[in-house]
Amino acid sequence: MKRVVSLWLPRFATDRLKRSAGRADAPVSRREPPLATVESREGRLLLVGLNRGAASAGLYSGQPLGDARAILPSLRSVPADPAAEIRELERLARRCGRYSPWTVPAPAAGGTPDGTGAIWLDITGCAHLCGGEAALAGDLIGRLGATGYEARAAIADTPGAAWAVCRFATDDAARPRIVARGGARRALAPLPVAALRLASETAASLDSLGLRTVASLLDLPRGAIADRFGSEVGARLDAALGLVNEPIAPAAPATPRFARIDFAEPIGRAEDIAAALDRLLGNLVRDLALGGRGARRLVLSLFEPAGDPHRFAVGTGKPSRDAGHLAALFAAPMESFETVYGIEAMTLTAPVTEPLDPRQTAFHEEKTGGDTDALIDRLANRLGGGRVVRFAPRESRIPERATIATPVLDRRVESTAAWPAPPRPIRLLAPPEPIEVVAPVPDDPPVMFRWRRVRRRVVRAEGPERIAPEWWHKPDADDESGLRDYYRVEDENGRRYWLYREGLYRPDVPPAWFLHGLFA
Repeated sequence: MKRVVSLWLPRFATDRLKRSAGRADAPVSRREPPLATVESREGRLLLVGLNRGAASAGLYSGQPLGDARAILPSLRSVPADPAAEIRELERLARRCGRYSPWTVPAPAAGGTPDGTGAIWLDITGCAHLCGGEAALAGDLIGRLGATGYEARAAIADTPGAAWAVCRFATDDAARPRIVARGGARRALAPLPVAALRLASETAASLDSLGLRTVASLLDLPRGAIADRFGSEVGARLDAALGLVNEPIAPAAPATPRFARIDFAEPIGRAEDIAAALDRLLGNLVRDLALGGRGARRLVLSLFEPAGDPHRFAVGTGKPSRDAGHLAALFAAPMESFETVYGIEAMTLTAPVTEPLDPRQTAFHEEKTGGDTDALIDRLANRLGGGRVVRFAPRESRIPERATIATPVLDRRVESTAAWPAPPRPIRLLAPPEPIEVVAPVPDDPPVMFRWRRVRRRVVRAEGPERIAPEWWHKPDADDESGLRDYYRVEDENGRRYWLYREGLYRPDVPPAWFLHGLFA
């Protein structure tokens, strides 16, 4: 069953300003100078985010600035910066990656910014790595508090239930709220209808009709609710109860394989980091083997006590469960890595995997450093995935158009074409080079040709193989331009060439011959 953390930062906008002013470590107090962020809406300046000093005076988000100043003349206002707040919230979401590979900022309730911040974490299958759900949520709140952000957290089966309980439960706000598995309905029932993330107008309309709690909506016919309030109320209620799926990561694939290590004391030596990586790979490889999968992409995250995590990503050309090979791929991106404060946690995820069946090796087979696939992976990760390419067949009979170069680590577009059955040279000349040929007519192979001022006598030949351009590339069905007769020839020194005559033989027109490729 899915488990989701809803993280709420009720003073996010003003806490961000406090951090940017270098006062993140100042104690939180109701007596702190009142501060609010403001923005213009419909020609009026309205409060958006409030610190504790402003909230304790009775001010609220959405209040006109003039009214707030009449109540609290000492209020200091700062223009809201939504773009900076979004960037900071995304940064915090990345830092939460130490607990789960799936973290995402949550949208504001009703679509209107209110100076708070919210993050969702899908911790399905991850909580045991942190000592349980309560320990995970407590550590999350504590770390954010240490960096200057007041935070609350709740865990439930659905994002909607976790969001509601995090904001509207009446118990101790400092402690994380844990909703038992399958207990979303019971936890939601006593909460106000605003806990369903409804627009403020909709919540007010429900309240005016006496429908003040979620419990009052649970047994009402959905059709009657939809007729009066539209589909929003029923959709939010179904999502919170888990009757419909609400993904927290749009278009996300299945939950990736995830491994994590926490250290009692921060580590910094390269040897210790490498040893921890070996442990992570061992755990991840065992998980992949149980599922019959191989890794195509790995992401290693190193978390310092402060600051953003350091991330290193590697890829493979084919699915792999070879822990030694995968560890070697991280050597290049991490060779210049240095940490100032030490690493207190590491995570390893496999966001992209593919089926990989067990392979029986020969009794005498030994693993060597000359493995081609391993060499390709090392080169691609060191030089860049786009700089090491492979050639794949493409649907075309024209030799220069019959292949396409794609990055070796990119398997998103697999070719369904087949390699041409007749032998092709390893090297093609681009463009084909004109040559002088002595050949019987009309279709006999050459007996001698001159290329780059050197005369070569032909001792063996095969052909012709006629290749014509695709019909959609020819301006006229009777047009013979582009038609080629290819010959594979060998000279007296054993060198093999790929020659062609362009167009059909005509007694009154000298044929044009070209050298197109060289065989090994």
